[in-house]
Amino acid sequence: MANPYAAETVNPEPSPDGKVKPGAPLVQVDGVTLEYKTTNHRVTATYRVSFDVHRADRFVLLGPSGCGKSTLLKAVGGYMSPIEGKITLKGKTITRPGPDRMMVFQEFDQLLPWKTVLQNVMFPLRVAKGLSKSDALAKAEAYINKVKLTKFIHSYPHTLSGGMKQRVAIARGMAMEPDVLLMDEPFAALDALTRRKMQEELLQLWEDTRFTLMFVTHSIDEAIIVGNRILVLSPHPGQVRAELNSVPVSDAVAAKNLADRISGLLFGEESRRISRG
Repeated sequence: MANPYAAETVNPEPSPDGKVKPGAPLVQVDGVTLEYKTTNHRVTATYRVSFDVHRADRFVLLGPSGCGKSTLLKAVGGYMSPIEGKITLKGKTITRPGPDRMMVFQEFDQLLPWKTVLQNVMFPLRVAKGLSKSDALAKAEAYINKVKLTKFIHSYPHTLSGGMKQRVAIARGMAMEPDVLLMDEPFAALDALTRRKMQEELLQLWEDTRFTLMFVTHSIDEAIIVGNRILVLSPHPGQVRAELNSVPVSDAVAAKNLADRISGLLFGEESRRISRG
């Protein structure tokens, strides 16, 4: 049975006009080692990690806490630079944040509390993209409608549930129409039922617009539901264990087999064998 949410990958290639042509990935992470400083130590977060993300991928970074998956996402976002290797978007090295990469975080307080839902979504469109008020309004209203929050368009964040706040953050990111939407465990703080609903809504949004997604999680089940490709990272420092294609969750046997395979890579004998190898 085919995955109803399988990405229709268009392999892009850098071109002088900044667009992409068939032949190369949209995002390339090539031999990337990332470090960060604590008060007393320098910590190696990832070690020589490589992967490609193609247009319309739902690419999941999966691994245990502390494996560097969020650090990798921040590096793709341009918030930190590798000490080894490089990260490129459409063939150009990423050196700083930009509106071509929008991040959605786990925290519910990422919205501006003094602005309404509409104003929160409009704000980056006016400031970062420089759209006119009328153009920003039209685009913001369209994406708020996509996340089914039109009835709450003039509400303030403190009146919204956690799931609704996350939908506003997703609408704000998607309204910028970035090359890549970066999501760092966006549903981790939600209860199980709301989390599953948000996963389904995210997949429906992807079905409607086929945006490119990089998604961080430490949940094997969530990785299988959300992703069409899953990069499994080792415990700290993060190294690539495997890159796997997902399966339709409607195929319970295939989904369980994939979950068992990932669990083995992360925690079982296969993980120990790779580490020794």
